[in-house]
Amino acid sequence: MNHENETAGPADQHPAIGLDDVVHQRVRLGILTVAHQARRVEFGFLRTALGLTAGNLSRHLAVLEQAGLVEIEKGYEGRRPRTWLSLTPAGGRALQDEVTQLKRLIHRIEHGGSAPES
Repeated sequence: MNHENETAGPADQHPAIGLDDVVHQRVRLGILTVAHQARRVEFGFLRTALGLTAGNLSRHLAVLEQAGLVEIEKGYEGRRPRTWLSLTPAGGRALQDEVTQLKRLIHRIEHGGSAPES
């Protein structure tokens, strides 16, 4: 909430206010970005691509799954257990909203003043 001007509309708010804490955390933003680029992502690939431990990645995936932004699928590839991740429609929208807010923030930094409407 903007305490300085509580009547300010979305266009008047600083872009940082619109960043989603669940999505904006760097590891979770990375997970959502990789998932956006592929239909389905394997846990081991994500772990390696983002330079995480299995436990750390698991914790971030749990946050994203609880928020309804990703779906987790467990199964087997041959005899080896595997975990796959896919972005939900809500996850795609959340990622797009985050990118929009980041663009507004960058515009504000580069051009000063308020950001243009999207």
